[in-house]
Amino acid sequence: MTRLTRADLDALPAYVPGRNVADLARELGIAEAIKLASNEVPFGPLPGVAEAVMAAVGQTHRYPDLGAVALRDKLAGRLGVDADRLVTGCGSVALAELLAKATCLPGDEIVYSWRSFEAYPIIASGVGATSVRVPNDAGHGHDLTAMAEAVTDRTRLVLVCNPNNPTGTSSRKADLDRFLDAVPDDTLVVLDEAYREFVTDDDVPDGLRTYGDRPNVVVLRTLSKAWGLAGLRIGYLVAQPEVAAAVRKVLTPFSTSTVAQAAALAALDAEAEVERRCAVVISERDRVTTEVRKLFPDVPSSQANFVWLPLGDQAVAFGAACEQQGVIVRPFAGDGVRVTIGTPEENDAFLAAAEFAAKSL
Repeated sequence: MTRLTRADLDALPAYVPGRNVADLARELGIAEAIKLASNEVPFGPLPGVAEAVMAAVGQTHRYPDLGAVALRDKLAGRLGVDADRLVTGCGSVALAELLAKATCLPGDEIVYSWRSFEAYPIIASGVGATSVRVPNDAGHGHDLTAMAEAVTDRTRLVLVCNPNNPTGTSSRKADLDRFLDAVPDDTLVVLDEAYREFVTDDDVPDGLRTYGDRPNVVVLRTLSKAWGLAGLRIGYLVAQPEVAAAVRKVLTPFSTSTVAQAAALAALDAEAEVERRCAVVISERDRVTTEVRKLFPDVPSSQANFVWLPLGDQAVAFGAACEQQGVIVRPFAGDGVRVTIGTPEENDAFLAAAEFAAKSL
């Protein structure tokens, strides 16, 4: 039979979402399961978002604004950059895909830390690029020195996830300074800052403020996490105008929906509430980290809205044991378990499940 798709994709793992809570509840015969697997915030839409969505629904028979002009202008004003440096898209991951399309031809290289965001190898393979995976350091974070050494004349893109998903670790300014100085000017460095709003370490720089003037640096952000728009998929990048213009050329037309644009505009008016919610998450993150270290002392400090349990070969068994207690976490086979910070009650349920799971390992 004639093959109709690329053979190299056979070896590519599919992106794995968090398990469906209704499925687990039905299996266990319980009223409701708890999902702490997908790094969502647990507080519902921000004030004004639901109303904006309902109003926008009445215009869904029309195509959305292709340039998302109102949203770009609002983001530009908030960030203090020119609007021509901004591109919006269907989440920051979609924008990372577009950056790969705008920079890479088959055989070019994309360098990233591993383990890091599980979409990175999918993005690289999607454009026929070669993944260059640099192992995390002993603290489960990026080894930026090794990443810089891995850059060759074939490297077109370097992805730096800061804070890192799924480990929650962060790269600090001094290390990033040395790294960016070592990367050639003709190699694009993407600072993926999807979890920036949860950072409390003053030594972890704001990529846009600190490095946004560098021609070869792009900063990715999302409204899916702290801003509570995971179900509407919207993010943005900030780059130099010529890079942003190239990304727009490969952008899927009308990929930022009318509803998503309206929701994002409303959400950006609720910044004070975002800060309040982030403070709750951060407080709970610290509490969960302290408690879970009593079971697993090597849990690293997190600057995101999740914690990482470096359980190695026990990760899948730990995740299954938590599910027996009605709590869904995200195991990464052979590496560890990522646990999203939920409400205080959800976090209490996880801690109880973790104690049960630890005894079963």
